[in-house]
Amino acid sequence: MTVLQTDIPGVLLIKPSIFRDDRGAFLESFSARRYQDHGITRDWVQDNLSTSVRGVIRGLHYQRPPFAQTKIVQVIRGRILDVVVDIRRGSPTYGRHVAVELDSEERTQILVPHGFAHGFAVLSPFADVMYKTDNYYSRDHEAGLRYDDPDLAIDWHIPPGEAILSPKDVELASLKDIHSDFEYQP
Repeated sequence: MTVLQTDIPGVLLIKPSIFRDDRGAFLESFSARRYQDHGITRDWVQDNLSTSVRGVIRGLHYQRPPFAQTKIVQVIRGRILDVVVDIRRGSPTYGRHVAVELDSEERTQILVPHGFAHGFAVLSPFADVMYKTDNYYSRDHEAGLRYDDPDLAIDWHIPPGEAILSPKDVELASLKDIHSDFEYQP
């Protein structure tokens, strides 16, 4: 596999080796040893799967400490725009985001560290998104940012009138209205 740094240090793209032939394809979607060889050392404790239709925007979500989560996100079926926003106070990239298309053909993954909000928009008719986390979900510690916060200026590749959001995501705060529990550690 190949691991690439994005414009925000710590947010990584992970490109697996895919072995294709006339029968189809094979890849290791996760191998602790391979990830450790690239310095990605976490105790992964939970796998999540979300299924969505085109136009769904999920996020931007994060969990506050002590239930903060690092995630490895991958698309099992379809295509999404995956977005990661730096919410670490004092970070030189605070409020900046990385947006990358992930799909079930290339199988690229994205590593979302603690201190980042995460979300995605479904660009294909359907998408199944699977992600590993290094901490358990806690309803009492969930938080998020508005997907359409003008200060973030994210182009979700979904026209505003076609965006499908949960009632909870519609009520999320803007970046300027949150108090981030995360502090930048150089």
